[in-house]
Amino acid sequence: MKKFTFSALALGLCLTTFAQEPVNSAAVQKIRAEGLDKSKAYDIAYQITDVAGPRLSNSPGLKRAQDWAVKYFNEMGLKNVHLEAWGDFGKGWQVDKYYAATTKPFYRPIIASPKAWTPGTNGPIKSEVILIKADTITDLAKYKGKLKGKIVMIESALVQPLKNSYKADAVRYTDEELAKMAEATPPVAGGAPGNRQGGGQGGNQRAMMMRMMGMRAAIDSVLLAEGIGLKLTYARGSHGTFFTSNGASYKLDAKPVNPELEVSSEDYLHILRLLRGGEKVEIEADVKTSFYDKDPKGYNVIGEIPGTDPKLKEEIVMLGGHYDSWHSGTGATDNAAGSAVMIEAMRILKAIDFKPKRTIRIALWSSEEQGLFGSRGYVKSHFADPADMKPKPEHEKLSAYYNLDNGTGTIRGVYLQGNAAVKDIFQSWLTPFADLGAKTITISNTGGTDHQAYDGVGLPGFQFIQDPMDYNTRTHHSNMDTFDRLDIEDLKKSATIIASFVYHTSERAEKLPRKEMPKPQAPRM
Repeated sequence: MKKFTFSALALGLCLTTFAQEPVNSAAVQKIRAEGLDKSKAYDIAYQITDVAGPRLSNSPGLKRAQDWAVKYFNEMGLKNVHLEAWGDFGKGWQVDKYYAATTKPFYRPIIASPKAWTPGTNGPIKSEVILIKADTITDLAKYKGKLKGKIVMIESALVQPLKNSYKADAVRYTDEELAKMAEATPPVAGGAPGNRQGGGQGGNQRAMMMRMMGMRAAIDSVLLAEGIGLKLTYARGSHGTFFTSNGASYKLDAKPVNPELEVSSEDYLHILRLLRGGEKVEIEADVKTSFYDKDPKGYNVIGEIPGTDPKLKEEIVMLGGHYDSWHSGTGATDNAAGSAVMIEAMRILKAIDFKPKRTIRIALWSSEEQGLFGSRGYVKSHFADPADMKPKPEHEKLSAYYNLDNGTGTIRGVYLQGNAAVKDIFQSWLTPFADLGAKTITISNTGGTDHQAYDGVGLPGFQFIQDPMDYNTRTHHSNMDTFDRLDIEDLKKSATIIASFVYHTSERAEKLPRKEMPKPQAPRM
């Protein structure tokens, strides 16, 4: 009962302090009761991760998850439920089988994963591992005719011994850290994170990196011509955790590449030390992967609670998160967590029999991991093309888009994306959830996820501040990104807060204030 007593007190304070932006205390109480005491977040997250599995773009796993979401949305009573194509993506891919182990000097299973969009080994292979030492293409001449069917590693000075860390993997924001966020000043025009200039030390580092990438591509081309059996590469991470990536393009006309395993640091360094020490290492492996190219289009899952106000029902409040993931785990914290929270927020609103003034629309995006393709394609189709910034009819109708995509951590506040006009509104809406730790408003921007597609065309798009937990240290794009890394209590809190934000956005007399419309952007390369 304490949480409800506190909530009522907080709401009273909210109505006093932020009288210009009222909060419906009765609705908040219903939302809290449904979201905190009757949550389905566990069940939803279980379906997306344990049942559907990895959800790499255009893979069977993503298709399973999308089909489940469509079914669940219909069962929930959402309207206009459909898969909506956002454009052409390319090939899907999945791992059908993976096995690898050292057999000399002794047997040891290898923690690893095939790199995304790479081929398999065409059956079991066994080979002595060859350590290739080459600083130039000319250095590869000594290996000519000796690599067919072999398992190879590339010597690199960048691969260094592991260092222990004595910091906790999982953390929550401290009061001091949140206070610092709240004190941030508005972003300077042209000075947003990532807007870096060339030249100087950074320019030299980029030039060096480009040379290294060119050399690596040249070596891979030689290895492909030689017909190697498998390439082993070093994966970032430690303690059995490795962070995965793609080893080839997903484009329909992508060039052939070598079979490639991304190997955990401990296993890779073990093999490397033996080879550097002059010992013979033998590995057996069997890798099978499949490609899917019959339907190259990418799809988002869409569903709605229709608006009921005669004047406002054509206006829209959106919420969403990306549904796709990488392949070495089951994409739990990135981003089944955010997707489950948004689905649960919709369920909460339906469960309290909410009849919104404005239409509430949920979107589960695909191909965020390759470049926010799902949300950018949707925004371009429905709202505006960043290339010309000419608003489409729906542009004027959107009040806000809310996004969640920073792991399992509970919501602690909101990034305003430089939109100072919504500060007092959001502060008012957060006040009833101070007992859940959600208090902080920061003017700062945050990037790397789907709200940017909206913000980029002058629409109010927001991402919430979340406790970091072990997102960046253990789960983000890693083989440890599984259901067990989810904090279900945190998901409950987040869904409850977002349901309330969506509720109040839909009921406001006016749409949320907007920033100035950006200037047209140069086409993305």
